[in-house]
Amino acid sequence: MDTTEDNMNENLDPNGQSTNPDDNAANRPEKDEENLSFESRIDLSELQQGIGLIKGEISKVIVGQKYMIDMLIASILANGHSLIEGVPGVAKTISAKLLAKSLDIGFSRIQFTPDLMPSDILGTSVFDIKTSEFEFKKGPIFSNMILIDEINRAPAKTQAALFEVMEERQITMDGHKYEMELPFIVLATQNPIEQEGTYRLPEAQLDRFLFKIDIDYPNVDEEVEIINREQALKGDLKINKVESHISRAQIAKFQGLVNEIIIEPHLVKYIADIIVNTRNNPFLYLGASPRASIAILKASKAFAAIDNRDFVTPEDIKKAAIPVLQHRVIVTPEREMEGVTTKQIINQIIEAVEIPR
Repeated sequence: MDTTEDNMNENLDPNGQSTNPDDNAANRPEKDEENLSFESRIDLSELQQGIGLIKGEISKVIVGQKYMIDMLIASILANGHSLIEGVPGVAKTISAKLLAKSLDIGFSRIQFTPDLMPSDILGTSVFDIKTSEFEFKKGPIFSNMILIDEINRAPAKTQAALFEVMEERQITMDGHKYEMELPFIVLATQNPIEQEGTYRLPEAQLDRFLFKIDIDYPNVDEEVEIINREQALKGDLKINKVESHISRAQIAKFQGLVNEIIIEPHLVKYIADIIVNTRNNPFLYLGASPRASIAILKASKAFAAIDNRDFVTPEDIKKAAIPVLQHRVIVTPEREMEGVTTKQIINQIIEAVEIPR
C-alpha cells in the first residue's frame, strides 16, 4: 500500500476536509472582514422616528413642498430661525402652523404691519394700582415657535426689536433680562413680489436667520391633489387633522444628538474655503460673516441626521450653502443690473472650491 496515500487520508476529517490549518486558510474569511462594523456611532433611531411623525402629520394637509418641509425640520434640529419667501398662496403660513401643531410646544403668531410697535412684540410695563408698582406684561414673542407673517411690512424700529431675542434668546426690558423658554425658533414669511408698503430687512437681521427658504408653485398633479383635498374637507379646518407628537424634551434631545454629529477637519476647512471665497468674489459687494460658517456647520449636521448618518459629507455642506448664504451676501450693482443672482454666484463658488477627499 502506498504510504503517501495513507498520510493524505490521515489528514482528512470524516467530512473529507483537511485537518491541516494551512490547507483551509484560503477558505476562511479574512479576520478584518469579520470585525468590520457599519453600525452608527450615534443612535439616531428615535430622531428618525420623530422626523417620520412630523412629516406624516404635515403631509395630511400639505401636498408636495418636500424641500420646504425638510428645511424647516433641519432648522429645528439646528436650533435656527428660517425666513420663508414665496408668492401668496403657496402654503407658507399654514406649513409653519402645521409644523408647530405637530410639536407639543407653545406657538404664537404675529402679523407684522407698518404701525406695529416694538412693545406689541416684546411686551410692556403696566402700572398696577393695587401694588403701586410697574408689572411687565409679556408680549407674543414669549413662546417656543413664533410665526411672523409678512415680516417685511414693519419698519426698521420694529425690526430692531427682534435683534436681541433672535440671537441671544432673551430680551432686556427696563433693565431686567427675560430669557426665552427653549426651544425658541422664529419662522418668518415674506412676499418677494409686492413692494408697496414693505420695508427692506436690515442686513444684521437677515444674518440672524439660519435659512432663507424659497417656495415655488406646485406642479399640475400637486395642484389637482390640492383641489381634491379641499373638496374632501367639506368645510372642516385643516389644522384639526394634525396631532402633536414631539415634546420639548425630545426636541432638546434631538438637537443634542445633532450637535454630536461628526465632521472631519478637512470638511471644516471646506466650509471655511467657501465662506472666504464669498468675501473675495468680485461679483459680491458683501461677503458672508463668520456666523454663516457656523450656520453651514449646524445645517450640514442637521442634513446628515435627517439622512440617518452620524457624519457630515461634502454633499451636506453643498446642500446647506445656498439656503444659508443667499440672504447674507449682496451682489454688486453692476452684476445685479445684468440679472446675476446670488444663487448663481454661490453655485460658481461651490464649483470653484475643491472638494476634499
